Amino acid sequence: MPRRPRALLSWSGGKDAAWTLHTLRTRGEVDVVGLVTTVTEEYERVSMQGIRVDILLRQADAAGLPVIQARMPADVDNAGYEAAFARALDEARVRWPGIDRIAFGDLFLADIRAWREASCARLGWTPLFPLFGTPADTATLARTMIDGGLRAHLCCVDTERLDAGFAGRAFDSDLLDALPAGIDPCGENGEFHTCVHAGPMFAAPLALDPGATVLRDARFAYTDFVPTLR
Repeated sequence: MPRRPRALLSWSGGKDAAWTLHTLRTRGEVDVVGLVTTVTEEYERVSMQGIRVDILLRQADAAGLPVIQARMPADVDNAGYEAAFARALDEARVRWPGIDRIAFGDLFLADIRAWREASCARLGWTPLFPLFGTPADTATLARTMIDGGLRAHLCCVDTERLDAGFAGRAFDSDLLDALPAGIDPCGENGEFHTCVHAGPMFAAPLALDPGATVLRDARFAYTDFVPTLR
């Protein structure tokens, strides 16, 4: 049997990345060998999601995969972001010579997909988008994730789009029913981000507790999640 192509997965720590991993493993077309994650150095947290690095490492361990951190400062511009990501991909190629595929969990934003495709082309990588446009109805996808055993909580809410009271809530059917009209059920327009702690992509669930919720940049409500103390 020919060896399956190896691939990285761009990992945010949220539900879409986690479901992308599950989808890739189910399809069996590529062998996901590692995760790559952007980390804000000043905070030691995953960029955008605000997930602690120690939680990120627990997620990676539960997924059975190593994680390469693309580390960057909080005030990074687009050029700095791309440079940090490129360094992480170079590190991956040292570890897995010849690897040239990377998967993303994007759902339907064509401009983001086009930007990733252009960035990957410059760096000599082939991007994969296993969830893109399937299904077009993200409400169906959200319920498929939940019914499939994925468990996550909202760790960041854009309060210009969604009430801060949603921060920290479980990503479940009750949440989907409570979302106001115009809010994407998967938060694809940036309305919210999630921290995944269980699902078919993990060997075992993570035990996490919600911590404080803080408002940053007068806009984003972040709920901190920490390991459960036993």
